[in-house]
Amino acid sequence: MSPRLLLTVLLLAPALASCRYNFVPLIPPVAEVTLPARITGASLRRAGQELELRARLEGRFEPGYLEVVWFDGGRELGRDSVYLDAAQREARFTLSAPTPGAYRAALSFGGTVLRQVELYEVRP
Repeated sequence: MSPRLLLTVLLLAPALASCRYNFVPLIPPVAEVTLPARITGASLRRAGQELELRARLEGRFEPGYLEVVWFDGGRELGRDSVYLDAAQREARFTLSAPTPGAYRAALSFGGTVLRQVELYEVRP
């Protein structure tokens, strides 16, 4: 190797080594992800003279009450709640509704509305 090439490499070596990203970790830390509780499989249907609402709560959550608020159009019809924990994740609610209507049910858990289901038997 010629002395001129060796001198050039030695002079450029610190400049080339300084191009590395020294401030970024090569392997990022593991991200801890905690997803909120969510309602899956919610359905609202008519069963004779009653409305039947079924819902399942998924994810990690503290035991508590799943609450439902029933509406016909903009008018509140009633409220109900069921206690859910890790062993009991499914809920079933019923409401007496002999006449067809524009029914809605808002489901909330821990004070947060998670889902709304609707059943329109008439025009809203």
